[in-house]
Amino acid sequence: MEKYYLAVDIGASSGRHMLAHKEDGKMILEEIYRFPNGMEEKQGEKVWDADRLFAEIKTGMKKCKELSKIPVSMGIDTWAVDFVLLDKEDNRIGNAVAYRDDRTKEMDKKVYESIPEKDLYERTGIQKQMFNTVYQLMALKEKKPEELQRADKMLMIPDYFNFLLTGKAAAEYTNATTTQLVNPETKDWDMELIDRLGYPACIFQKIQMPGTELGCLKEEIAEEIGYSCKVVLPATHDTGSAVMAVPAEGDDVLYISSGTWSLMGTELLKADCSEESRSHNLTNEGGYDYRFRYLKNIMGLWMIQSVKKEIGQDLSFGEICDMASKCEITSLVNCNDDRFLAPANMTEEVKAACRESGQQVPEGIAQTAAVIYNSLAKCYADTKKEIETMTGKYYDCIHIVGGGANADYLNRLTADAAGVTVYTGPTEATAIGNISAQMIAGGELESLKDARERIFASFPIRKYEPEK
Repeated sequence: MEKYYLAVDIGASSGRHMLAHKEDGKMILEEIYRFPNGMEEKQGEKVWDADRLFAEIKTGMKKCKELSKIPVSMGIDTWAVDFVLLDKEDNRIGNAVAYRDDRTKEMDKKVYESIPEKDLYERTGIQKQMFNTVYQLMALKEKKPEELQRADKMLMIPDYFNFLLTGKAAAEYTNATTTQLVNPETKDWDMELIDRLGYPACIFQKIQMPGTELGCLKEEIAEEIGYSCKVVLPATHDTGSAVMAVPAEGDDVLYISSGTWSLMGTELLKADCSEESRSHNLTNEGGYDYRFRYLKNIMGLWMIQSVKKEIGQDLSFGEICDMASKCEITSLVNCNDDRFLAPANMTEEVKAACRESGQQVPEGIAQTAAVIYNSLAKCYADTKKEIETMTGKYYDCIHIVGGGANADYLNRLTADAAGVTVYTGPTEATAIGNISAQMIAGGELESLKDARERIFASFPIRKYEPEK
């Protein structure tokens, strides 16, 4: 009888339920349910509809019952940094505010009144991004102190869904590190820092590592979906799971987890919290097996997704890629500029950036996409050099995993810009990494090394050589 494992992988624009099992030594993956996601405006805030997302989680779990493929375990991964607060009765306080909300504006200055930016990086190794949890909590402290005072628990988004499923409150390590409140040496909350910032220590839950069996479904949940199974913590930060699925040999791997965001980096066994590392805006996020994901957050395909929604609704991403490849426009923009984080209109913002820098202003979906794709490729090449400078290593290839691995034109541009071979796939890296953590916990895979070898043998990998 097959042993099935369920990955619930929720991104900023959609979620999916993926079932996997082993067959003839290979991992077999199938999508059984997909649902939309996105930020909504509510009470003047950009928020996630957490109630609907949890309903979708349960709906997808019911599909397993319909298919007579009951998983032995399931795991949830989502994006990072966002959280909910619960009161003493475990009722949610306020909205599940999204990271693109502007409540964190000027909150860095408030944080730095308690700890200078340089010292904050030295203590945590986490890249400054205005939406990091440390700034979101400061926004609550400054603007809605009554909510923070009422709080009994802070749960990151996947931790919240796990709590609803099992009744067990825990903070999974990879996601916890993105709060910018975890010590990279102890792998635990930096309580001295938390106290200095004036955040209530009681809300921070015990940190648990990927692979931890959290528990079984609550009785009422099991009754609702028609079966029970174990809930196992994967790397609940989707990038953490995606990096587990990078099908590379050895430790000297350079990867891009390409989706709404592009996360480009390597793996370290010890965090680099130096001032030079901070000056490059590199981050040390927690990874599986106590590794550090030493990477840079790059704006990624969010820019293309936004432009498609604005002026290319009737086109597929593949068609947009193909159209862009036929353009000769050479204009470039800085993909990491905050102006592209949540503009009122991405298309107009790209045009404005080109106009302000004296470059050709793109017209239409093809030229606009070409500017974005070429800009991303240049950013990838520049980031490769930065990481090589910091690690003292040369990387002779780049592995691209995630949905962006399907962007043929961008992959070719990246190989040319970086001057190295680019390997792409698997596209469902996050779900595969999620399932790998479950399979290791369940004894079906021996280790991360075993998982990566199995992934390489199980899924198609494409190769791009530089032409220049």
